[in-house]
Amino acid sequence: MAGKSSNRDATRESRRGSDDGIITIKKYANRRLYDTRKSSYITLDDLAAMVREGREFRVVDAKSDEDITHSVLTQIIMEEEQRGQTMLPVSFLRQLISLYGDGMQAMVPDYLEASMDSFRRNQQQFRSALEGALAGNPLAELAKRNMAMFEAAASAFVPAKPSRTSAKGSKDEEIAALRAELEALKAQMGKKN
Repeated sequence: MAGKSSNRDATRESRRGSDDGIITIKKYANRRLYDTRKSSYITLDDLAAMVREGREFRVVDAKSDEDITHSVLTQIIMEEEQRGQTMLPVSFLRQLISLYGDGMQAMVPDYLEASMDSFRRNQQQFRSALEGALAGNPLAELAKRNMAMFEAAASAFVPAKPSRTSAKGSKDEEIAALRAELEALKAQMGKKN
């Protein structure tokens, strides 16, 4: 009896998704996707919406129970790219392809994941910049803000400059000094890349 009960529980879990909150989606040979939690068929667009909403799911082959989440997510990206929603420049794709088989290949997934995590953390700042809170190129403005904060932090370690008698002259000199520092930092950043 215990064997039948555990089989029934496993079947019930498979139908509704796993107990860890991850929704199980089954993909059938006819390429249809079945949401086991809702007991209904869904589309790739539905899966894309679930990703945007932050809902966790895994896609399994209905016949073999093999986890095929990676290939289905890649398929979603391909469909978005074909619709003109391009986020992956050709140069990036070429660089990515060139890393397959390279000794650095194993490091790429962690690097890309860390980069995306960093981007997501800064996303609200990017959105604010894009919504017109700043004039001009939003990313350049964000970089200027970051540079200003960096310079302010760095100036704490620099001895104070002697006071100037002319307010206009001191402002012009200060701007010129800041520009020179900015150019020096740009040159240093260029050497690192």
